[in-house]
Amino acid sequence: MRVVLAEDSVLLREGLVWVLRSAGIEVVAAVADADGLLRAVDEHVPDLVVTDVRMPPSHTDEGLRAALVLRRQRPDMSILVLSQYVEERYATQLLSSTTSGIGYLLKDRVADVPEFLDALRRVAAGGTALDPEVVAQLLLRRHSDPLNRLTRREREVLALIAEGRSNTGIAETLVISESAVGKHINNIFAKLDLPGADKDHRRVLAVLRFLKVG
Repeated sequence: MRVVLAEDSVLLREGLVWVLRSAGIEVVAAVADADGLLRAVDEHVPDLVVTDVRMPPSHTDEGLRAALVLRRQRPDMSILVLSQYVEERYATQLLSSTTSGIGYLLKDRVADVPEFLDALRRVAAGGTALDPEVVAQLLLRRHSDPLNRLTRREREVLALIAEGRSNTGIAETLVISESAVGKHINNIFAKLDLPGADKDHRRVLAVLRFLKVG
């Protein structure tokens, strides 16, 4: 197995290199930032990428965004993300693309070296390794999303609002009465917890909520 490792902490990076090489895993490159990661992958085309989330220059989400780029460019390449926290937005994008050859582990849970190596090999072989805390946070976010309160018909109405349709246009498209459309829209406003402003303003807010998540 050939691995490219990206971690900005020198001590942790060298420690991971030692652990991997002691287990007979070839580390073909160990870099400190996202740009170095992308260059190393282009040069070595490894079997597995192991990357931190927070790396220079902003120390926010460069590593995870680089992982998304690699996933788009090389969908068959396995990627294991190591992080001190769950970056929900990009983690959702990464995990929603495919569940093959993907891992997301929290650093404070990777104290057991044999378990870590087992997870790493599982991801490299095309499997999945997700930290229970990652799963819990993503599920919590999903269940707390107000859009999940909408019925199928209400989602259809909201999608047509997003297309700029009037109540009459929505009624004609769904073959329902305008009064039914009005009821669906009022339900949407209530379920999305939108403020009691004028209807046109709330339509805009509803569309923004829909586009943000959808």
